[in-house]
Amino acid sequence: MARWRWRSLIILIWVVIGIYVAWVYDYITPGILRDVAEALLAIFLWFLVLLGVDLHIGG
Repeated sequence: MARWRWRSLIILIWVVIGIYVAWVYDYITPGILRDVAEALLAIFLWFLVLLGVDLHIGG
């Protein structure tokens, strides 16, 4: 069981460092984050989209 915890921790650290490096080298930008947030809202609140609710963030 402890083996899975270490493996999970290493993967989490790897992903966090990867996100940081992608942010520093402009592979991840605020625009991309906004687009992803809008897409997730549309996926989880799809019924509101069908009712005509605008889920666009910031304009």
